[in-house]
Amino acid sequence: MFSCPAGHPSSPPVVNTVHGKVLGKYVSLEGFTQPVAIFLGVPFAKPPLGSLRFAPPQPAEPWSFVKNATSYPPMCSQDAVGGQVLSELFTNRKESIPLKFSEDCLYLNIYTPADLTKSNRLPVMVWIHGGRLMIGGASTYDGLALSAHEDVVVVTIQYRLGIWGLLSTGDEHSPGNWGHLDQVAALRWVQDNIANFGGNPGSVTIFGESAGGASVSVLVLSPLAKNLFHRAISESGVVLIAGMVKKNTKSLIATILGCKTTTSAVMVHCLRQKMENELLEVALKLNPFDLDENGDPKEDNTSLCTVIDGVVLPKAPEEILAEKNFNTVPYMVGINKQEFGWLVPMICSLKTKWMRKWPVHSCGSSTLPL
Repeated sequence: MFSCPAGHPSSPPVVNTVHGKVLGKYVSLEGFTQPVAIFLGVPFAKPPLGSLRFAPPQPAEPWSFVKNATSYPPMCSQDAVGGQVLSELFTNRKESIPLKFSEDCLYLNIYTPADLTKSNRLPVMVWIHGGRLMIGGASTYDGLALSAHEDVVVVTIQYRLGIWGLLSTGDEHSPGNWGHLDQVAALRWVQDNIANFGGNPGSVTIFGESAGGASVSVLVLSPLAKNLFHRAISESGVVLIAGMVKKNTKSLIATILGCKTTTSAVMVHCLRQKMENELLEVALKLNPFDLDENGDPKEDNTSLCTVIDGVVLPKAPEEILAEKNFNTVPYMVGINKQEFGWLVPMICSLKTKWMRKWPVHSCGSSTLPL
């Protein structure tokens, strides 16, 4: 699949962003004379730590040196076993990459076939990974082949997951939808920077699969994403799936937080003081696959979900659609025949901690929004 590096420019690619310069690497595909420049782990926001936990993402701090962008970033905090399973199931890589997890995870990867010594305006495709908004990461998906074959700039983004990305108290102390706000921040970064990577900020397509597809539909409905993209593709998932949206999630977590819940302010303050592994223990107690007899997520399941926060989603998705108050862009939505059926036998045979946790719900359901 890969060719030798002969024909690469004599020096690795360096591109200027609004925050500072990044150093990438060139990789070639057999049969292509123009190598693809790859930049890995480029920050698009500050690390969401401390007071920025359960808060909107903030722009990355600028740097004065040339930042090395040749290593995969850590995946956002999640169940490591589930993340490993998903990565192995869905990766399009031949080589394995070490999986690391961290709250400091707001990074993106860029694959550009453009000749960076010239002015280019190639179409841009921004990939949003799936994983039930609980697991997954950008680096599972290699944008090299898509970039080279279709002559497009591919960007794969990360966003906060699970309790870090979805905790909502239903009020101003933690409105929720933090992961979706990360997605918006990444799209703003693309608008501000992608031209320097040979991309056209006026031709951005967002696309995603399963929970990534649902995230795409949220962005189509959200006023925050207006003018940040120009086409959209949802693969095997939209936000209209039953149980994917709630008014708030405070009641779901009150009994397992280990924090006083007398007021939202007290609860959120307590949660911000907890260690990452403590929050992960809470996250592991939440069941993302609590399905009804039809195989759909229960309305009262114990998972954290997208919420109607008045910001990302001003109203329920059905109301936004009825009022036709969404981002009017060309939008492709698709599903597969016997959706998820190809995976059920293998999933049911897995002898992992992650699958033992939900054996009944996972085996015998007709749909499972990953």
